[in-house]
Amino acid sequence: MFYGVENMVDRDDLLLQARGLLSGCRDPVANAANLSALIWQALPRINWAGFYFMRDGRLLLGPFQGKPACVEIRLDQGVCGLAARERRTVRVDDVHRFPGHIACDSASRSELVVPLVDDSDTLLGVLDIDSPETGRFGEPEQALFEGLARVWIQSLG
Repeated sequence: MFYGVENMVDRDDLLLQARGLLSGCRDPVANAANLSALIWQALPRINWAGFYFMRDGRLLLGPFQGKPACVEIRLDQGVCGLAARERRTVRVDDVHRFPGHIACDSASRSELVVPLVDDSDTLLGVLDIDSPETGRFGEPEQALFEGLARVWIQSLG
């Protein structure tokens, strides 16, 4: 379980909710919109949750919850670019100590980014979650977001 100020979130329950919410629809944008809204509603102490999709060799803003965000991110920029480029989850405790961090929201302090790679090894984009708290994300949150990313990928068929 994840203990937050406002509530407790059970990982298995959230994954089950995500599967139910995304079942029956194979549209990547619609499912990304619903999943980002679910994350926003379920997780305390975050200030941004959303998707960037791979388009023409760069990450392009997709559905999200939070303040307006950077529209385009090159793969050589920021936490999202690193996660996409290296196709691995990147968890940063203090974004102000991350070289090349892109400060879309100056209130963000920590970030977790999961690459979205399908079964054919195609990079579809990234799932990006920010928090105004330093060190907000640990191994349990990483496992949860990696699971949610898999649910989104599987929803595409």
